[in-house]
Amino acid sequence: MSQPIDRFRSSTLGWLTGTLAGWGTLILCLVGVGLVILLVKWIINLGVTYTLTDDRLILEKGILQKSIDEIELYRIKDVRIDFSVINQMADIGTITITSSDETTRDAPLVIRDVAHARARREKLRELVNAARRLRGVREVDMVQEGMGEV
Repeated sequence: MSQPIDRFRSSTLGWLTGTLAGWGTLILCLVGVGLVILLVKWIINLGVTYTLTDDRLILEKGILQKSIDEIELYRIKDVRIDFSVINQMADIGTITITSSDETTRDAPLVIRDVAHARARREKLRELVNAARRLRGVREVDMVQEGMGEV
Protein backbone atom coordinates (compact mmCIF):
# COMPACT_ATOMS: atom_id res chain seq x y z
CA MET A 1 0.00 0.00 0.00
CA SER A 2 1.15 3.55 -0.72
CA GLN A 3 2.44 5.72 2.09
CA PRO A 4 0.05 8.44 3.31
CA ILE A 5 0.92 11.92 2.06
CA ASP A 6 -1.78 13.71 4.07
CA ARG A 7 -4.33 12.60 6.67
CA PHE A 8 -7.06 14.92 7.91
CA ARG A 9 -10.59 15.33 9.26
CA SER A 10 -13.07 18.15 9.07
CA SER A 11 -11.92 20.74 11.59
CA THR A 12 -14.24 21.32 14.54
CA LEU A 13 -12.11 24.25 15.71
CA GLY A 14 -12.13 25.66 12.17
CA TRP A 15 -15.92 25.29 12.08
CA LEU A 16 -16.23 27.11 15.41
CA THR A 17 -14.04 30.04 14.42
CA GLY A 18 -14.71 30.13 10.68
CA THR A 19 -18.48 29.87 10.27
CA LEU A 20 -21.49 31.82 11.44
CA ALA A 21 -22.94 28.56 12.79
CA GLY A 22 -19.77 28.08 14.83
CA TRP A 23 -19.91 31.61 16.19
CA GLY A 24 -23.57 31.08 17.08
CA THR A 25 -22.63 27.88 18.89
CA LEU A 26 -19.97 29.73 20.89
CA ILE A 27 -22.60 32.26 21.95
CA LEU A 28 -24.98 29.42 22.89
CA CYS A 29 -22.19 27.92 25.03
CA LEU A 30 -22.78 30.82 27.40
CA VAL A 31 -26.18 29.32 28.25
CA GLY A 32 -25.02 25.69 28.06
CA VAL A 33 -26.90 24.64 24.91
CA GLY A 34 -23.88 25.21 22.67
CA LEU A 35 -21.87 22.51 24.43
CA VAL A 36 -24.29 19.84 23.17
CA ILE A 37 -24.06 21.20 19.59
CA LEU A 38 -20.26 21.32 19.87
CA LEU A 39 -20.10 17.73 21.15
CA VAL A 40 -22.32 16.45 18.31
CA LYS A 41 -20.24 18.31 15.70
CA TRP A 42 -17.00 16.95 17.18
CA ILE A 43 -18.31 13.35 17.11
CA ILE A 44 -19.46 13.75 13.49
CA ASN A 45 -16.03 15.10 12.50
CA LEU A 46 -14.31 12.33 14.44
CA GLY A 47 -16.27 9.75 12.45
CA VAL A 48 -14.65 10.43 9.05
CA THR A 49 -10.93 10.46 8.27
CA TYR A 50 -9.49 11.27 4.84
CA THR A 51 -6.10 9.88 3.82
CA LEU A 52 -4.39 11.03 0.65
CA THR A 53 -1.76 8.80 -0.95
CA ASP A 54 -0.02 9.17 -4.30
CA ASP A 55 -2.73 7.11 -6.04
CA ARG A 56 -5.87 7.17 -3.83
CA LEU A 57 -8.08 9.24 -1.56
CA ILE A 58 -9.19 6.91 1.22
CA LEU A 59 -12.30 7.61 3.31
CA GLU A 60 -12.58 5.85 6.66
CA LYS A 61 -16.08 6.28 8.09
CA GLY A 62 -17.45 5.28 11.46
CA ILE A 63 -16.40 5.15 15.06
CA LEU A 64 -17.76 1.84 16.36
CA GLN A 65 -18.31 0.24 12.95
CA LYS A 66 -15.79 1.24 10.27
CA SER A 67 -16.18 1.30 6.52
CA ILE A 68 -13.37 2.15 4.13
CA ASP A 69 -13.94 3.56 0.65
CA GLU A 70 -11.38 4.71 -1.90
CA ILE A 71 -11.33 7.01 -4.88
CA GLU A 72 -8.59 6.31 -7.41
CA LEU A 73 -6.96 9.69 -8.10
CA TYR A 74 -6.82 9.17 -11.87
CA ARG A 75 -10.66 9.00 -11.85
CA ILE A 76 -11.08 12.46 -10.30
CA LYS A 77 -12.61 14.86 -12.82
CA ASP A 78 -12.90 18.07 -10.81
CA VAL A 79 -11.75 19.47 -7.47
CA ARG A 80 -13.55 22.60 -6.33
CA ILE A 81 -13.11 24.73 -3.24
CA ASP A 82 -15.71 27.06 -1.71
CA PHE A 83 -15.26 29.42 1.20
CA SER A 84 -16.88 32.51 2.64
CA VAL A 85 -15.09 35.58 3.95
CA ILE A 86 -15.27 34.16 7.47
CA ASN A 87 -13.89 30.80 6.21
CA GLN A 88 -10.97 32.62 4.62
CA MET A 89 -10.09 34.31 7.91
CA ALA A 90 -10.02 30.90 9.65
CA ASP A 91 -8.22 29.26 6.68
CA ILE A 92 -10.89 26.60 6.20
CA GLY A 93 -12.95 25.67 3.17
CA THR A 94 -15.23 23.11 1.57
CA ILE A 95 -13.63 20.81 -1.00
CA THR A 96 -15.96 19.17 -3.53
CA ILE A 97 -14.68 16.24 -5.60
CA THR A 98 -16.37 14.92 -8.72
CA SER A 99 -15.09 11.67 -10.19
CA SER A 100 -16.03 8.69 -12.31
CA ASP A 101 -15.56 6.45 -9.26
CA GLU A 102 -18.54 4.61 -7.72
CA THR A 103 -18.05 6.60 -4.51
CA THR A 104 -19.21 9.78 -6.25
CA ARG A 105 -21.64 8.19 -8.73
CA ASP A 106 -24.79 9.63 -7.10
CA ALA A 107 -23.35 12.89 -5.79
CA PRO A 108 -19.96 14.60 -5.49
CA LEU A 109 -17.89 14.02 -2.37
CA VAL A 110 -18.16 17.13 -0.19
CA ILE A 111 -15.55 17.59 2.54
CA ARG A 112 -16.55 20.48 4.78
CA ASP A 113 -14.49 22.58 7.18
CA VAL A 114 -11.10 21.50 5.82
CA ALA A 115 -8.16 23.26 7.46
CA HIS A 116 -5.62 24.60 4.93
CA ALA A 117 -8.13 23.83 2.15
CA ARG A 118 -6.31 25.76 -0.58
CA ALA A 119 -3.02 23.94 0.00
CA ARG A 120 -4.77 20.56 0.25
CA ARG A 121 -6.69 21.20 -2.98
CA GLU A 122 -3.48 22.10 -4.84
CA LYS A 123 -1.72 18.99 -3.52
CA LEU A 124 -4.68 16.87 -4.59
CA ARG A 125 -4.62 18.40 -8.09
CA GLU A 126 -0.89 17.70 -8.42
CA LEU A 127 -1.38 14.08 -7.34
CA VAL A 128 -4.35 13.62 -9.72
CA ASN A 129 -2.26 14.87 -12.66
CA ALA A 130 0.66 12.63 -11.66
CA ALA A 131 -1.62 9.57 -11.33
CA ARG A 132 -3.09 10.25 -14.78
CA ARG A 133 0.37 10.59 -16.34
CA LEU A 134 1.54 7.39 -14.66
CA ARG A 135 -1.45 5.42 -15.99
CA GLY A 136 -1.58 7.18 -19.37
CA VAL A 137 -5.14 8.39 -18.68
CA ARG A 138 -6.61 11.49 -20.31
CA GLU A 139 -9.85 13.25 -19.49
CA VAL A 140 -12.09 13.57 -22.55
CA ASP A 141 -15.33 15.52 -22.53
CA MET A 142 -17.92 14.20 -24.95
CA VAL A 143 -20.18 16.95 -26.29
CA GLN A 144 -22.62 16.32 -29.09
CA GLU A 145 -23.26 19.43 -31.16
CA GLY A 146 -26.76 20.21 -32.40
CA MET A 147 -28.71 18.21 -29.82
CA GLY A 148 -32.35 19.26 -29.89
CA GLU A 149 -32.01 21.55 -32.88
CA VAL A 150 -34.59 21.33 -35.64
